[in-house]
Amino acid sequence: MMAADVDMLNLVVIAAATLAVPILVFMASFLLWPSALIKVYYWYWRRTLGLKVRSADCAGYRFSFSYRGKPDFRPSILMLHSFSGHKDTWLSLIKYLPKHLHLVCVDMPGHEGTTRTNTEDYSIPGQVKRIHQFVETVRLNRKPFHLVGTSMGGNVAGVYAACYPSDICSITLICPDGVRHPCETKFDNHLQDLEQSNFTLNIPLIPTTPEEMEDMFRLCSHVRFRIPQQILQGLLDVRQPHNTFYQDVFMEIIGEKSRFALQDHLHLITAPLQVIWGKQDQVVDVSGAAVIAEVVPGCRLDLLENCGHSVVMERPCRTAKLILEFVIDQQEKRGSAKKSS
Repeated sequence: MMAADVDMLNLVVIAAATLAVPILVFMASFLLWPSALIKVYYWYWRRTLGLKVRSADCAGYRFSFSYRGKPDFRPSILMLHSFSGHKDTWLSLIKYLPKHLHLVCVDMPGHEGTTRTNTEDYSIPGQVKRIHQFVETVRLNRKPFHLVGTSMGGNVAGVYAACYPSDICSITLICPDGVRHPCETKFDNHLQDLEQSNFTLNIPLIPTTPEEMEDMFRLCSHVRFRIPQQILQGLLDVRQPHNTFYQDVFMEIIGEKSRFALQDHLHLITAPLQVIWGKQDQVVDVSGAAVIAEVVPGCRLDLLENCGHSVVMERPCRTAKLILEFVIDQQEKRGSAKKSS
């Protein structure tokens, strides 16, 4: 064999080895450490979308949050995630929002990188106080901002808007809990069974096996996603160390102070309100949208066909468009009001 051929063979071997190593590492990670891959996935998408992660400390309490953009003449947008979620819950929606907007996604009390203290902080009133503490710490309320909340975060967002009206210019609630919806859902039936068992049965929103994780996805989404077993295991591995905390939070948000907190505060909401809801929601029935609209004058309802409770995951592009339309519309109305005065 000629020297040139030997050199070419060596190059091919080196190239193959170079490609093989990351492929083997990826496959090993996928098979052995799927939870690590999920964390890398979130890191990658934050980086791709231009989000930065920071922490804010207030009297020894730490809030973890991500943000993109800087405050300007447009309202900033603060996003509050759902029960057992985290700031990265919003990544699929942020992908469809303009990069010039100032976006802030905070980990709710006790979730992900935000401090865990005691159960008082996990009730809806307790979470509202902590989120207000965060807003003041990062000085987000230097001018009124748009507040978005989904599910538990929607309950918190609505009560926040009622308690701190001067902070808010407008608000979007996505499938919020905390209202007395006339129609029962599959989850309501689970909740009744849980209460009758004195909470000895497994909570459907706190899975302990890959099968239960899959059942939770079926409950929360109308769109059927095919999720590989390894990914289900990875998601479970990420969540399981926090299950005791999730149980504490769950017991608080279905407790007397929290269960219908949004309903009890609706009459105090003065900011323009948008409600987005999946018509096939099996966790919090879409009939709750009409309940909110009946109490809050001028409420805008956007009800999505073929969509369940996980609106942000199932319809990220449509949801982003609806929020943006609403924010721009309210901004134009404020501009017109200033001109006429």
